[in-house]
Amino acid sequence: MVTGLHWYTDRNFTITLTSVLIILPLSIPKVIGFQKYARNSAWWAVVTASMIICLFVYTGTGVCGFLSFGSNVSQDVLMAYPSNDIAVAIARAFIIICVTSYPILHFCGRAVLEGLWLRFKGEEVETDVAKERRWRILQTLVWFCLTLILALFIPDIGRVISLIGGLAACFIFVFPGLCLIQAKLSEQYVRSASWNGMVVCGVIMVTTGTFIFTKTSSVIPCDLMHIGLLTNRDKVRTWQ
Repeated sequence: MVTGLHWYTDRNFTITLTSVLIILPLSIPKVIGFQKYARNSAWWAVVTASMIICLFVYTGTGVCGFLSFGSNVSQDVLMAYPSNDIAVAIARAFIIICVTSYPILHFCGRAVLEGLWLRFKGEEVETDVAKERRWRILQTLVWFCLTLILALFIPDIGRVISLIGGLAACFIFVFPGLCLIQAKLSEQYVRSASWNGMVVCGVIMVTTGTFIFTKTSSVIPCDLMHIGLLTNRDKVRTWQ
């Protein structure tokens, strides 16, 4: 029997507690203005700085993980390091801050679903405050519960990420690149050197995203075959 483990350190308990006490209250409000960190006029600077920080953090984490553990590095790099390391503990503490991203993503998804529903019914934006509040809370609770169940019963999403990770390239590179190109092509004033540079940047983003998506999608059949082989092997062991 494994000793030294307590119920309050169990993964399912900590995920449930954090979700109910932090994520759910942040997801219920109608607007997310309280989560903004900068003025709209400085939004471009915030986005640029965030992308640069993410680039160096993710790249540095991947490189350090590969240099430390080679090809055997875990998909969750921090899990491979000792839990009593202070630097690792600080890194894990900062990851907790990322829970504020869930309400933002939930708000976007909820707004899309509400827009599609209103368009399907041919109605305008809901004006009944009480009805809108009930519908918003119900939708949030259903979304939240489904997400929590998936988080509790799918402990390792590495294979899922490997299958759909290519879509991230579309959202990070392809779609923003296309929007940038379209925005520049729709401008009426004289095309300057900066205009040409922005168009080239958009083309590079689209090309990079397409390459990553194609490269990632090409390994999906291999991953599916590998998962199928592992499943069949487990069944054979069970029968034996």
